[in-house]
Amino acid sequence: MNKTTLSALMIAVAVLASGCKKDDNPATGPAQETGAAIDQAGREVKDETKEAAAVLDNNTERAAENAKQAGAEMRQETREAGAEMRAAGTEVKQDTKEAVQDIKQGAANATMATGKGVERLGEKIQDAAK
Repeated sequence: MNKTTLSALMIAVAVLASGCKKDDNPATGPAQETGAAIDQAGREVKDETKEAAAVLDNNTERAAENAKQAGAEMRQETREAGAEMRAAGTEVKQDTKEAVQDIKQGAANATMATGKGVERLGEKIQDAAK
């Protein structure tokens, strides 16, 4: 219920209540009773507005705190993901170095085997030429 509707409702209730009640003081007229009822309704609306504002303020503070916490969690997760990516990069780099070393060793072994084969072929050619 919005503030204007609540105020109008409170005033209507105050007017109805003042018309229905009998005042023990004969010096108090209907206008004074209605004024007093309107003042009371105004105080009640003011109190309810303060309470609603306090609730809204509390909810706003909780939402801000929740957002702050979520931001902190996201920053932590981002740092952790970055660390994992750096570790994975280091692992890939090491694996690549090992693979290159294996390739170099394989090439050296192939070169040596080819050299031995050429040497044997040369020996056979020399033996055949004798």
